[in-house]
Amino acid sequence: MRTGTRSETSPRGRPSPDVSWLRLIRRHGTVAALLALVIFNALVTPNFLQLQTLFVNISQVATIAIVATGMALVIATEGIDLSVGAVMALAGALAPLIFMSTFGVEHPVLGLTAAFVLPLTVAAACGLFNGVMVSFLGIQPIIATLILFISGRGIAQVLTNGNLQTFSNPAFSYLGTGKILGLPFQGWLTLALAAAISWLVTRTVFGRYLLAIGGNERAASLAGAPVRPVKIGAYVICAILAGIAGLIVVAINSASDAARNGNLMELDAIAAAVVGGAVLQGGRAPIFGAVLGAVIIQLVKYTLLANGVADEVALIVKAVIIVLAVYLQQTRRE
Repeated sequence: MRTGTRSETSPRGRPSPDVSWLRLIRRHGTVAALLALVIFNALVTPNFLQLQTLFVNISQVATIAIVATGMALVIATEGIDLSVGAVMALAGALAPLIFMSTFGVEHPVLGLTAAFVLPLTVAAACGLFNGVMVSFLGIQPIIATLILFISGRGIAQVLTNGNLQTFSNPAFSYLGTGKILGLPFQGWLTLALAAAISWLVTRTVFGRYLLAIGGNERAASLAGAPVRPVKIGAYVICAILAGIAGLIVVAINSASDAARNGNLMELDAIAAAVVGGAVLQGGRAPIFGAVLGAVIIQLVKYTLLANGVADEVALIVKAVIIVLAVYLQQTRRE
């Protein structure tokens, strides 16, 4: 034990009560916070237990959860991605342009395919740009991704002339309004994507390299891990997931607003990932934890708004949640 530090054990060798409680909170705090929010709303918030409220919350949390899973991958490499909101806007701006083009009108099936493929390809290119800036040019992630944070939404607004782009395509809109077994389609999609990313992290060589690089990049490099490709892969996956989230927002509204699609999503995604157990020092990628964190972030916003609290106060509460989560998670890898 270091001199001047408080012992974590009692005189009899048992963990001290305060340390035991702190570790318990670190391990199970996410689930406990979620249960507390559900119980509070069930008792206090009108209509919370109605199915319509459940559907609304699933629709709103899906995009946060999808982006948060990608953010968890980037954070696992000791990085950050501030461009996810701009990527959402850019991907969301492209789909309506395809539907309204001559090609989209004359070839509806190919147009529908292109409305998915082109936006996600552009999103992947954005992730590749971020990854190259970080991995090959050695630019700090917060600076590298700030470039697209600023320019990406501007490009989306130029493409749409700053106007609201409306369209009508029931097949595409199913992404945001469809239901399977009575539950919103985007909820099922969120679980499927989270399961796929979780499998990638826990069952593949890529996942092992990812966690090793986040834990100790130099050691991983000396051990032969392909540091640059893995980092680039994390940013590309994160951007593709952001593109999917952007398409969901457009599909829900049958319209694209480049100024609002994905606005402040980077903050929600970071908050969800951290609340879910991601460590900013890297080395952890709790994918389903990020999904739970997204649910908590959404329920906090819903709780405050449903009980008459202003949006500005909701932002302050969200900031407090992030600070508490960072504090509780800072030694989670013990």
